[in-house]
Amino acid sequence: MKTEHRKNYIKGLKDGIPIFLGYFAVSLTLGIHLQEYGLTPLQGVLASLTNHTSAGELIGFQTIAADSGYWVLILAEIVANARYLLMSFALSQKLAPKTPVWQRLLMGHGITDEIFSISVSVPGRLDPFYTYGAVTAALPGWTGGTFIGAILGNVLPLRFVSALSVGLYGMFIAAFIPPIRKDRVMAGLIAVCFLLSYLFHRLPAFDFIDDGLKIIILTVVIASAAALLFPRKEAQSDEA
Repeated sequence: MKTEHRKNYIKGLKDGIPIFLGYFAVSLTLGIHLQEYGLTPLQGVLASLTNHTSAGELIGFQTIAADSGYWVLILAEIVANARYLLMSFALSQKLAPKTPVWQRLLMGHGITDEIFSISVSVPGRLDPFYTYGAVTAALPGWTGGTFIGAILGNVLPLRFVSALSVGLYGMFIAAFIPPIRKDRVMAGLIAVCFLLSYLFHRLPAFDFIDDGLKIIILTVVIASAAALLFPRKEAQSDEA
């Protein structure tokens, strides 16, 4: 069993390298703007260690800069990061029933859009050590990028930062292309997700809804519809 955990951990490390590169680019940009919000590099690093999302951190920094109260900050973070609760629910279905609570909590802390994407794509049961490996590779990119960006300020050319950001989009594409090549239903659902996300973002009627809340609504509606219209049974090999 330990050998299997080690194998999956190393695979997670390798799969997390593209995420590291993308995270470094995004957090580098975030760190560059830290001084605009009156925060120090150390505060930025601590924020990146505890909040692994650009949207969550940016909203938090803006709320702090506006001198808002703690309850406003808490509510803003709940709305911005609530989608990760749904992702954690989805991943919990791929874990073995006897997976210890501490391992589930540790996984939950490391879940991001990208970590979720590669973890949920693992065939059959998900070994938590695969996710641990991906987090081990990706998190230094997020915290390190924030720190370096805060130190360097605006020294780095904007084109350089933008070029690094392309790696994150490439990683997204690589995560969902293989499954949709084998499953037409999934391909259709992803197309619907793209279309509805675009409409939610562009139509003025939805401007009053926070971007994080839009993602939650779309996730719940599309996932519920897919579960009702295209129910799937777990493979026998996944029941262990």
